[in-house]
Amino acid sequence: MSGLLRLVPDEPEPAHELAAAPATVRPRPRPSWAADPVDELAQQLAEVCAAAVHPDEIAAVLEADGLTGEQITERYGRADAFELAAELYARVPRSHPEPGPRPDPWKVTPGRFVLRALVFTLPGFGYSLAAPLMAGARDGYGLPLGTAGLVASALVAWAWNQALAHRAYLRLATGGRSAAARCLQGGAPLGALLATAAAVIPPGLPGVAAFAAGQALYLAAATVLLVLGRERLLLLTLAPTAAGGAALLAVRPPDALRVALLLATAGGVLAAAAHEAVRARREGRPPAQPALSPLASVPYGLFGLGCGVLTTLAALGDVLRRTPGATTAGAAVIALTLSMGAAEWLLYRCRGTALAALARSTTTAGLKFGAARVLGLCVAAYLAALALLGLATGALWPDGPPVTAGRTASLLALGAVLWTGLLLQAFGVAWLPALVCLAAAGAESAAAVLRISAPVTAQLLVCTAAAACLLAAATALLSRITTHR
Repeated sequence: MSGLLRLVPDEPEPAHELAAAPATVRPRPRPSWAADPVDELAQQLAEVCAAAVHPDEIAAVLEADGLTGEQITERYGRADAFELAAELYARVPRSHPEPGPRPDPWKVTPGRFVLRALVFTLPGFGYSLAAPLMAGARDGYGLPLGTAGLVASALVAWAWNQALAHRAYLRLATGGRSAAARCLQGGAPLGALLATAAAVIPPGLPGVAAFAAGQALYLAAATVLLVLGRERLLLLTLAPTAAGGAALLAVRPPDALRVALLLATAGGVLAAAAHEAVRARREGRPPAQPALSPLASVPYGLFGLGCGVLTTLAALGDVLRRTPGATTAGAAVIALTLSMGAAEWLLYRCRGTALAALARSTTTAGLKFGAARVLGLCVAAYLAALALLGLATGALWPDGPPVTAGRTASLLALGAVLWTGLLLQAFGVAWLPALVCLAAAGAESAAAVLRISAPVTAQLLVCTAAAACLLAAATALLSRITTHR
């Protein structure tokens, strides 16, 4: 109807046409009852509609203005806000002003993540210092008797502390440090107890069981300090272990000194965690907290479990398969832990850069291309850092397996799975990376048990497929406007 109404001229016609027309015919204005209210709304929201990249942006503005579904149906004759937004988007030509400078809410300094990389990596020296505790009988794989319990304890602690950290961070966001401390004071000791039980159930050497118990206590205390933002204090407690590990490169310290350094680190981190938790809890009584279902943190724990199994297989795959002359691939684990600082920093950069790409996009296709480009650059940067660390740690680990192209490729595939899973978790998508990592861990474990292929080949194939799945999900996620709000 609006098109027909526009046939009536709004301005005087040329003189020669008026002269030919009957004297009684005059241009008439458009009747108010026949006006299309969508045209009026398009004029009111012209700037918003012209700058929109997707109709959903207009729909969000309509909802923010308080328009209900009933009002939209009665006033504009459209089914809902999305149908009305789509029509406004089609009516108003695109006109995208150049966005002005805006602060990056995800901008962080790299120094913090260098610090976190150190606190993730330095505990690895504890395994070298604990060699006297693991001397003695060997199991069928040539490993110290009780290694199965040690690995089981680490997996339980990894899964539990991942879930606990997620729950504590939620409390930190809603109730402050006091609420987070209350959560950690209850969850951290229980997790340490469960991990210790997993270590002592299988038969093994007393020294291995003692080291596994100390590892469980350390991981629980470290979780407390990391959630409360006390990375520097955690680094200080690791000084004895770091000093002992550095000394091992030059001399062989007495066994008693090695154990004393481990006890100093364990005692220091436990005392620091207890002090910080009590201090944070005294900062004030938290407000009434919203009820949090325990299931909300389950996928984060399952993701930690899957990552732990994949990392364990990367380190012990050749040994568990009883490959002749096989040794543990400790360099791969060290490279992964060292890379976690760069991984966390790139997670922030990915979110900040994706937000900037959204501001520059003028079409839906442009937004998708920009998101894919940002994701590709960040993944490539992380894998480049991981490759360099893998080469460096491999050169410093003379007793480990040789660094080959296949081992490097499998390490990069595993790193892509870990980083992309963490990215999805950062955007609140938790179940997909958890299930994909568990499926990958199950597939690699089955390949090892059935001796289908070499561990490196199985890791490369399985982790490449898992990384492709997670990258596809991450690309789709970053391409949605609502993801960045």
